[in-house]
Amino acid sequence: MTTFPLNLITEYGTSMAYAIYALLGIAFGFILESAGFGNSKKLAAQFYFKELTVFKVMFTAIIVAMVLIFFATALGLLDYQLLWVNPTYIWPGILGGLIMGAGFILGGFCPGTSLVAAATLKIDGLFFVLGALFGIFVFGETVDSYNVFFNSSYLGRINLAEFFNLSYGAVVVIIVAMALVLFVGAEWVEKVLSTDTFPSPPKWRIGAAAGLAVLAVITFIIGQPTLSDRWQWIAQEQQPRIDNRQIYASPLEIATLQNNRKIRVKILDLRSESAFNYFHIRDAQLTHFPSAQQATNDKTVEALAKTLISQPANTVFVLAGHGEEQATGIWKLLKAASVPNVYVLEGGVNGWIQQFATQDFLDNNTRLFSNAESATFAFDQALGQRYPMASPNLDAFKTLVESEAFVRKVTLEVKRAPEGGGCG
Repeated sequence: MTTFPLNLITEYGTSMAYAIYALLGIAFGFILESAGFGNSKKLAAQFYFKELTVFKVMFTAIIVAMVLIFFATALGLLDYQLLWVNPTYIWPGILGGLIMGAGFILGGFCPGTSLVAAATLKIDGLFFVLGALFGIFVFGETVDSYNVFFNSSYLGRINLAEFFNLSYGAVVVIIVAMALVLFVGAEWVEKVLSTDTFPSPPKWRIGAAAGLAVLAVITFIIGQPTLSDRWQWIAQEQQPRIDNRQIYASPLEIATLQNNRKIRVKILDLRSESAFNYFHIRDAQLTHFPSAQQATNDKTVEALAKTLISQPANTVFVLAGHGEEQATGIWKLLKAASVPNVYVLEGGVNGWIQQFATQDFLDNNTRLFSNAESATFAFDQALGQRYPMASPNLDAFKTLVESEAFVRKVTLEVKRAPEGGGCG
């Protein structure tokens, strides 16, 4: 079994991608108009608790999408980690929500519904769109004045499961149960506060609600896949890359990339703190897993994966152990966690030393061990990256780098999700 390839759309070209986006947008707009969301009076009525159609429709869409996403992920049909989740900025988000809410009450539209109204040539919708465009222009011209606040209280990609330390299945069940209670409460509020008469709801909605609740419970029972499970899904595609040594980048290639200003190289040193302090590659980051158990612990690796995924798209991650064995194991888990642009340092730190150390150092500091993952070099002083070989002079390797014999393994993968989002 393998997950649905979300990058399939873009592989057919930009035109195809835009065509699909356009079809989705038209379908979404049609649904909004069918729900009456092109009527500003209907939309504004929710703030006076007289008609809560907006709340019921949008919340229904949210919980249906949530249940289907995590149910599909539980079955191995979808990889949730590949879906874009808007990063969280607490205080700017709260202030922005208040400003948008005030505009929603005054104008009767949010940005998405104003476009629906404008598409049906409603005058108030057209004016709201013009106002939104003017607001965007003013924001773009003034954002530098409050840029510090705009980028403050950043929490990155975070969700309720992570925030409350609950399983995704438990959160799905809780949200669905809460939604059903709120739907009943919303209809009671409408009856109490509204003078309008509402048509009788369709009888099938009870069955639909029950089906959604059952699906949520099944999602909870199945649970979300572990990183080991997810590796099994992609092993058929990724294992040949290991066997063909496509994931192993030579020390010379990594050293060359470190001098490339267009690429950000982040070397993750998996060795012990002691070994790291004695010697490490320039700008390497200690990322040590203290035990074999923690090296395969989902939460430990997922926390690392979350940090890596948030890095800029031109970042290449290089895993460096003493040798290759430990780094290869971590590579599998990070790939299962959908981290792009991950490579293993060929030969590990030992290979780096053999490539760039002076012959005098090799003659006097080599200590061989039976275990390939053990340190093979001794250091009299803990100089870290102050050893010359930590930041080698590549002039001596210029001829080799420019020759056909020099094989490059690193290829930047395209960012998996667009950095954006918006209001319906």
